Amino acid sequence: MSESAPSTPHDSSRTLEVRVPEMDCPSCAGKVTNSVERLDGIDEIEPRVTSGRLVVGYDPTQTSDAEIRERVRAAGYEIVSAASELTLSVPEMDCPSCAGKIENALEDIDGIGEIETRPTSGRVTVETFDGTDPETVVDAIGSAGYDATPVGNARESVGDEQPVWQSRRAIGTAIGAVVVTVGMALEFVLPALDPTLGTVAGRSYELSHLLFMLAVVVAGTPILRNGYYSARNRSLDIDFLMSIGIVASVAAHHPFEGAMLAVLFSVAELLERFSMDRARDSLRELMDLSPETATIKQADGSEETVPVDDLAVGNTVVVRPGEKIPADGTVLEGSSAIDQSPITGESVPADKAAGDEVFAGTILESGYLEVEVKSEADESTIAQIVRMVEDAEREKTEREQFVDRFASVYTPLVVVGAVAAAVLPPVLVGASWSYWFLVGLTLLVIACPCAFVISTPVSVVSGITSAARNGVLIKSGKHLEAAGESDVLAVDKTGTLTLGELSVTDVIGLEGATETEVLRRASVAERRSEHPIGQAIVGYADEQGVVTDEHGVSNFEALTGKGVRADIDGTTHYVGKPTLFDGLADLEHVHRTTDGGTTLESVSGGRPQCERDGCLDVLSEVVPDLEAEGKTVVVVGTEDGPIGVIGVADRVRPEAEWAVSRLQAQGIRVVMLTGDNEGTARAIADEVGIDEYHAELLPDAKLEWIDRLADEHGGTDEKGRVAMVGDGINDAPALATANVGIAMGAAGTDTALETADVALMGDDLTRLPYLFALSGKANGVIRQNIWASLAVKAVLAAGAPFGIVTVIHAVVIGDMGMSLGVTGNAMRLANVEPETPPGIDHEGDTRVETRP
Repeated sequence: MSESAPSTPHDSSRTLEVRVPEMDCPSCAGKVTNSVERLDGIDEIEPRVTSGRLVVGYDPTQTSDAEIRERVRAAGYEIVSAASELTLSVPEMDCPSCAGKIENALEDIDGIGEIETRPTSGRVTVETFDGTDPETVVDAIGSAGYDATPVGNARESVGDEQPVWQSRRAIGTAIGAVVVTVGMALEFVLPALDPTLGTVAGRSYELSHLLFMLAVVVAGTPILRNGYYSARNRSLDIDFLMSIGIVASVAAHHPFEGAMLAVLFSVAELLERFSMDRARDSLRELMDLSPETATIKQADGSEETVPVDDLAVGNTVVVRPGEKIPADGTVLEGSSAIDQSPITGESVPADKAAGDEVFAGTILESGYLEVEVKSEADESTIAQIVRMVEDAEREKTEREQFVDRFASVYTPLVVVGAVAAAVLPPVLVGASWSYWFLVGLTLLVIACPCAFVISTPVSVVSGITSAARNGVLIKSGKHLEAAGESDVLAVDKTGTLTLGELSVTDVIGLEGATETEVLRRASVAERRSEHPIGQAIVGYADEQGVVTDEHGVSNFEALTGKGVRADIDGTTHYVGKPTLFDGLADLEHVHRTTDGGTTLESVSGGRPQCERDGCLDVLSEVVPDLEAEGKTVVVVGTEDGPIGVIGVADRVRPEAEWAVSRLQAQGIRVVMLTGDNEGTARAIADEVGIDEYHAELLPDAKLEWIDRLADEHGGTDEKGRVAMVGDGINDAPALATANVGIAMGAAGTDTALETADVALMGDDLTRLPYLFALSGKANGVIRQNIWASLAVKAVLAAGAPFGIVTVIHAVVIGDMGMSLGVTGNAMRLANVEPETPPGIDHEGDTRVETRP
């Protein structure tokens, strides 16, 4: 449960939000609402069945939180623990080691439940219970050595936008570097100018030594401070190890090594922070898509500029050319081309007019729009995308889990090896303490698996944010990983390979009726029908400018499962399936309307016994031909006979064939699963280039095929990986069963956004090859980062005992170099762009075939 401060500062109203998991249907919501509204002072009750939450606005002078909770329980429903979520920005938390220290510090605090740290976004989210205020959480994080700030929205939550090179640590590091350089010049270049200042405990100290120790103080203080907090929080991390190394170097009369370690490690930390900021920038770019202010049109026609967060459902906002639409909504007035690429990734502007849906963050290219707000700022499509991209850090990939397990064993072992290297040779064989101390110090630096640990999460964030900018929303790193490892892609037909919208494809005039006349009569009869086929005919007639007059229509009747009947100009007409004309009119011997008297060959070549040209047998010649192409046949006629045939089909997406060919070129087996009939399935599969299809499948059968495909591609011990793409609603069971469920056209569709593993924000199949290409490259980058990190660490560790690798090499190559390397390699994923198929009109065309 979460409670907020007064929702409207100008009065005493408050809002209480409680979790009621068992309130999972409208009936439950009704009972809870009826029980709570008996209290005095209840201003508003909003039961949210899908999330199991109840939001109540109330006057605290007339009722209380406790009374509201009691009324909920009186209705028979339990309230889950009164916990709220607190989000804090912790900019300096930029690696798993930092996250570990913060988690250790928070675990000791009473009143805190689940803790979630996200180094890539510099954010900590904790579950707090009644009585735990934000200051307690901030203080706990401060005890780990990090500054934390509670944040109110996602825009504030991602790290710190201050350039890292302007930070206090950067200034201290620069001063330390200058001091070290002067000390090196005195000791190694100009020793005559390096006087001995004194002797302590039998050791002489030159001016250069003091300069090195000064560099340790200036550049190493943040390291020693963090090392102290690491020790305090029982964290064997790089700050602790480096602190031990620096202190030990100075104590063992190796101030130069200690100074170099302090300066170089500080530089490495700054570079790592800079690299992490680049990853965070991709998140900030998503957040910046939504404007900060909106222009509201008041009832009197005046305009007022307000923060986007203050918009309410039902407000009318004004948007002018070049401005971003501030909220999801519906166009009330005006028309314009809108750049929807921030949502769908499609660069071609979409034309919008009154009644059309628009999304926050999209850009008006021309014209003027008045938009009615349909969702609040934090519930807009772009807000959901940002929230889900941030949440993608929550579930670790299999490789990330492996890295964490490996690092938990690797680091202690190398630390033990470093101590052994520093102590055992001098003790056992009388070797040089100074030499083996430096070897141990080098191994201590190598022991930190920093680059190794960040190699996977920074790649995941880079890949997921890159995908989001191109209209593909990937819910988590494990789904990014799984898509690239999929062996087979199961594809739904309706709404996926096809547009999901019926349209007229063929018009055949019979017995002297022209195509226009056939369309006129069919559309007049169907105009009162609600059937999708009838609506497709009416829509096409309107597009073709066919003039219709409904005044002459009477006695309309819908014939369930067959078609419609209506009197047009006093004559009864029938429009429907060929079976509608059984016993009514002869369809086996009709004549095709000729074009200006020109004789047209019939499909069968004519009938010898008929003296007229253009003989057709609709049942055995026309109907089979159209159905073989996946089309539905509609016959138009009267009791005297048919006057025409219309073919209707769900059109294949223009980019479907290209997308399928690209997927197959990537080595992915594409299989179509559909509930449609065999003929239609075969026609669509042939058109788009799919070799394998399975038709007439009920939802259960689709599930069985998902399992069967997984078995076919699996080994002896595990199943293969199967991805499935569908419309996100009708195919929900199959999408949930597949290793990766991909939903089409999820923009503005909460169900698809919430249930799919991957959501293609626009109805654009070109994003499928892009998804698999990006995922495959991401998996390759992660593997490269992991093995390169391990290989470099191994080579450095092997060279340390022989003096080939020094502390400087360990820091510059093993820590600084590899951290930059894995981050830079991960950033390459931002360069993966969707391919655009040449010569394809995504709007489709409306050309209709005329059959000879």
